[in-house]
Amino acid sequence: MNQDFISTLLKKVREVNPLIHNITNVVVTNFTANGLLALGASPVMAYAAEEVADMAKIAGALVLNIGTLNSTEIESMIIAGKSANEHGVPVIFDPVGAGATLFRTETSKRIMNEVKVSVLRGNAAEIANVAGYQWNIKGVDAGEANGNTVELAILTAKKLKTVVVITGKDDVISDGHTTYVVHNGHPLLTKVTGTGCLLTSVIGAFAAIEKDLVLAATSALVFYGVAAEMAAEKTAQRGPGSFQIELLNQLALVSNDQINKYSNVEKIEQV
Repeated sequence: MNQDFISTLLKKVREVNPLIHNITNVVVTNFTANGLLALGASPVMAYAAEEVADMAKIAGALVLNIGTLNSTEIESMIIAGKSANEHGVPVIFDPVGAGATLFRTETSKRIMNEVKVSVLRGNAAEIANVAGYQWNIKGVDAGEANGNTVELAILTAKKLKTVVVITGKDDVISDGHTTYVVHNGHPLLTKVTGTGCLLTSVIGAFAAIEKDLVLAATSALVFYGVAAEMAAEKTAQRGPGSFQIELLNQLALVSNDQINKYSNVEKIEQV
């Protein structure tokens, strides 16, 4: 994948300042909003069933996240998702903890059935459980990998007819036909609550600008991974608290030159 494309897309995101409608979890609301602002997008957190349809239709992207799930928000997500579908707004879905409880799993499947999801983003266990495959899960975190994440992404994308993003040590993006693996990122991302949820919203910001959702998601992952690497380098030996704040800084500061220098992405040739 051409690094110049990623840099150009990042520049467009910062210029356009797309409105990203988030129905996300209470743990990450502030961090997600600040991260989107740092990137150059415009976040809005609207949850009430009375307004979500109106908000979703004017957004550049709609992000649904079931991290702190309740019945009221499920209905809001369905309403917002259908409105986004009607108005050509991409829907990014993060099925946090799918597989941990029946409620989460069934809710994830309901959203996939009732809303046309543009991008499904989660760890391997979450994606597998949404698709009906077997994978270990503990709480809202993936267990040890017991399968091939590239194969899982391709199979799930074909089965659910959506772009699938599986994040982990390496990140996989696939629509079932075109597949990329991104090797950027840093282990400290796993030590700060909400980094995955923020990534889902960052994918939304890129999807608001680029219609090719595989390229949009891949670009978002490279950008986010490089920002994490820069943040880790600048806060070495200072711990996850400093890393979290510096990650926000780097989302605003990462340059085209840094993306060109540090991006590490490969295209998987499928037979």
